[in-house]
Amino acid sequence: MSDVKIYDKPKLSNSPLGYEGPGFFATSLDKAVGMARKNSIWPLPFATSCCGIEFMATMASHYDLGRFGSERLSFSPRQADLLMVMGTIAKKMGPILRQVYEQMAEPKWVLSMGACASSGGIFDTYSVLQGIDRIIPVDVYVPGCPPRPEQVIDGLLQIQKLVENESLRRRDSEEYKALQAKYGLE
Repeated sequence: MSDVKIYDKPKLSNSPLGYEGPGFFATSLDKAVGMARKNSIWPLPFATSCCGIEFMATMASHYDLGRFGSERLSFSPRQADLLMVMGTIAKKMGPILRQVYEQMAEPKWVLSMGACASSGGIFDTYSVLQGIDRIIPVDVYVPGCPPRPEQVIDGLLQIQKLVENESLRRRDSEEYKALQAKYGLE
């Protein structure tokens, strides 16, 4: 007898809520677009230190972030929709980070990974930005120093929930415009 493992069929993404019948399926445009966006996130890694190494481990074969629809890393802000900020951000890098954020097309989301990007970490000094949320809005924080790959995957799953449930009109709402104005963004 061999010890060959038989795997189940791959699981498909759940279809959005809607009406089904023989030969048709109807749902709202928001739900269809949300499902498509959720499963095709293009992250832009902005890594400066040890959190970047943990991100590399998350992308490697053992954890394989690609199985969550984030296979294609984008190193151009114009082609990315998820900015993943990892590691210590010096105050001199703040304007560059903000410029990268501003160059991203809407809709865009931000994941702050690790204690340094989220709050300055152990570096409570004049030269380190005490959290990237002082210059750009953050959607999900991943704690840790550095966070484990499982935490990074959980952070991505949280982003996917946001992306899937976001209305197509949210970016035109008064709340979103107020958030952008708070950060001095247009």
